[in-house]
Amino acid sequence: MSKPQNTLSQSVKISGFGLHTGAEVSLHFQPAAVDYGVVFKRVDLDGAPEVPALASFVTHTERGTTLEKGAAAVSTVEHVLAALTGLDIDNCLIEVDGPEMPIMDGSSLPFVKVLEEAGTKAQDKDKQCFEIKESIRFYDAEEDVELIAVPADEYQVSVMVDYGTKVLGSQSAQLHRMSDFKSEIAPCRTFSFLHELELLLDHGLIRGGDLNNAIVYVDQELSPEKLEKLKKAFKKEQVSVKSNGILDNLDLHFTNEAARHKLLDVIGDLRLVGAPIKGKIIASKPGHKANTTFAKLLAKAMKEQMQRADIPAYDPDQKPVYNVTEIQHILPHRPPFLLVDKVMEISEDHVMAVKSVTMNEPFFEGHFPGAPVMPGVLQVEAMAQAGGILALSTVPDPENYLTYFLKIDNVRFKKQVVPGDTLIFKLVMTEPIRRGIVKMTGKAYVGSSLVCEAEMMAQIVKEKNK
Repeated sequence: MSKPQNTLSQSVKISGFGLHTGAEVSLHFQPAAVDYGVVFKRVDLDGAPEVPALASFVTHTERGTTLEKGAAAVSTVEHVLAALTGLDIDNCLIEVDGPEMPIMDGSSLPFVKVLEEAGTKAQDKDKQCFEIKESIRFYDAEEDVELIAVPADEYQVSVMVDYGTKVLGSQSAQLHRMSDFKSEIAPCRTFSFLHELELLLDHGLIRGGDLNNAIVYVDQELSPEKLEKLKKAFKKEQVSVKSNGILDNLDLHFTNEAARHKLLDVIGDLRLVGAPIKGKIIASKPGHKANTTFAKLLAKAMKEQMQRADIPAYDPDQKPVYNVTEIQHILPHRPPFLLVDKVMEISEDHVMAVKSVTMNEPFFEGHFPGAPVMPGVLQVEAMAQAGGILALSTVPDPENYLTYFLKIDNVRFKKQVVPGDTLIFKLVMTEPIRRGIVKMTGKAYVGSSLVCEAEMMAQIVKEKNK
């Protein structure tokens, strides 16, 4: 069942500090048109350059996902993108006045709440989902990271993490329905191990953090010197370790909050595929580098799937809408110049027809008889005849009309057509018929291979003597 695309009902703003830069930054979420997707706009830069939220624009994945296009770069985008996905928002312009998304409390929940304030509205075009029809796998042997996409009735995510530490151990998390994202996944905050935190602090790479926006797992002895360093960094008079192995001033929302946050990151990073996903994602020890690499792999698979979706499916056992005898009641053409054998589908705006190419075709006698190839001009003529059937289906008495082609543009031949091939034509009207003028795009296939395509314009004319 198809679902409409969604955007925001109104604009909404949120502000905070970047985790790594420490700079204050504001986000302005705005409604966007259908098929717009998610786009970040750097309003603090000259010309307000934009970068779409697509995997092809990922440039860095250290401590977060960074997108960059020309002068526009935005980092740590995963929590914002996860919130948009969790709320089923397809189209949104995000104006940002800094290079990094605000960390807020380290989760997606603040973004979810502000987006809920804006509300969503359905748009007048259906979603184009990427349906996982066969398993797609990514494995990084060096990092022992694996992500797999498998068929499922809806978008589901399962994550397992194990960093070889006693304090965290092995954890797993699952999201069976995206409707549970707000309550089960959005509140889960980012986390770090103490040894990682020390390294970041020593290099000045965590200026906007405090004990309220990152869970810190203490995976090493906390010496008096390290305690002093942490108190100074987080501006706290006292810092200690809780019984569960994390620094104080913070209570876990879930015992497996770390795994749930990694699941959140997977959802945010896979938003970069560029379309809603229908399928289940299974991730083992995921990280931003693996997530975004997998997003690129899925985006490539989606593009290939969309290309295959345009290929007409021909079933020779299916009864045709028109056989060759019935076609002769519609078209004035007769053998050997009748180049359409049967019509398999026809609607108000498209037709699918078939031509079986045999060695008995009279043109093979003179067209490369030693290496017979169907002339390209006859491929176009056959496609035009199929288009003529579509055009004449719009009048009540097609036998009293003729179709004259006025223009053929952008003709391309992709592959030779030889005896034994079955040509499958698909023609689609690109505009409503006005004053008898018909505009169509046509494609011809042999199997799954595109062999010919063209843009056509024709006119339906009533015969004067009838």
